[in-house]
Amino acid sequence: MTTRTPHAPFRPYGIHVPLVTPFAADGSVARDALEALAHDVLDAGAVGLVALGTTAEAASLDHAERDAVVDTCARVCRERGASLAVGAGGSDTRAGGRALAELARRPEVGAALVTVPAFVRPAPAGVVAHFARLAEDSPVPLVVYHIPYRTGLPLDAATLRALGALPGVAAMKYAGGGIDQDAVALLGDLPADFAVLAGDDAFASPLMALGATGGILASAHLATGRFVALEAAWRAGEATRARELGHGLARLSAALFAEPNPVVVKGVLHAQGRIPTPDVRLPQLPAGPDAVAAALKELAELGA
Repeated sequence: MTTRTPHAPFRPYGIHVPLVTPFAADGSVARDALEALAHDVLDAGAVGLVALGTTAEAASLDHAERDAVVDTCARVCRERGASLAVGAGGSDTRAGGRALAELARRPEVGAALVTVPAFVRPAPAGVVAHFARLAEDSPVPLVVYHIPYRTGLPLDAATLRALGALPGVAAMKYAGGGIDQDAVALLGDLPADFAVLAGDDAFASPLMALGATGGILASAHLATGRFVALEAAWRAGEATRARELGHGLARLSAALFAEPNPVVVKGVLHAQGRIPTPDVRLPQLPAGPDAVAAALKELAELGA
């Protein structure tokens, strides 16, 4: 196994923001805007960044653009002492292992966010074997990304627990599409040294109430401090305060996900003057003006 000691630690708690990839008017990656966004969310209390997640439109970036995004996030995290996870892996175990091995040259990276294999629909035992092999090949701990409405592969609590028990797996981004029996069962009996981070923005608060230690939340580009306060309230056992924050943030998240992620988030960031364009790459299309206006209205009502 590749040594992990030279790498920065991953913090499996608090609010992590999976950054969008801003584009300039000529279609190139707007690195200055990306860097500013990274500093903004860290200034507001986020403990970490995620580069090359779904929100970053990673599948539409070429190799040089992906390097530019990771370089920018790594530099900010190095300067700020923040946690950095990078989206990597894939449905082909051998190719995923090679992609993870490339992270060895980036000491700022503390973890790899790796989606459950999509489309191929392996048996649960195959999913566990896939992650066991990737964990052996990876120079950093893995954060399993469980998002069955994208992968087409629902997994029960026993399988999720088996993934969490693997050496080299630090956490799970849980985006099950709601709070179901498996979420309750998993959070009620977690393996040792394994954390669950909320991944469905609208359900972040109830997942934290059940024991999630934070979240990887695209909505936290906006009202970042409120998401940070939400996590802190649940951690402190301040249920009344947490519920109040959670209800408002759930309404904001619903507005931000009214169209496919990240188009509304980008539309709002552009309206705020924080990124140079609201552009996304095909097959995505920019958010409609009504969706952006609705999200801005929710932000205003939060006082954010």
